[in-house]
Amino acid sequence: MAVARMPLLAVDCPDPGALARFYGAMLDWKIDVSADRASVCAEDGRCISFHRVDDYTPPTWPTQERPQQMHLDMLVDDLDAAEAAVIALGATKPPDQPGTSFRVFLDPAGHPFCLCLN
Repeated sequence: MAVARMPLLAVDCPDPGALARFYGAMLDWKIDVSADRASVCAEDGRCISFHRVDDYTPPTWPTQERPQQMHLDMLVDDLDAAEAAVIALGATKPPDQPGTSFRVFLDPAGHPFCLCLN
């Protein structure tokens, strides 16, 4: 028997509203922003929460000087189209790309995430 119903991913960051708008636009999920927290939620209840952390230090990727802390894999049908869309939303693409069926990007707070072929 499951103890919990659905996981909620909480992400530390310097600007919760900015990350909620970034991921909300990427996933087409509802955005909710308050002073120190924000979230994006799908209609089925899946959510990502963003929490303000003073003196936030982003991970360094691909080095492990400061580990990733977490990363999200987003399934997409077209890597090129998805890449153009996330860059337009504010993501950056680091030069080190270790695979061919996925691409690594950094969100506006520096968290790595991957676009993966579905």
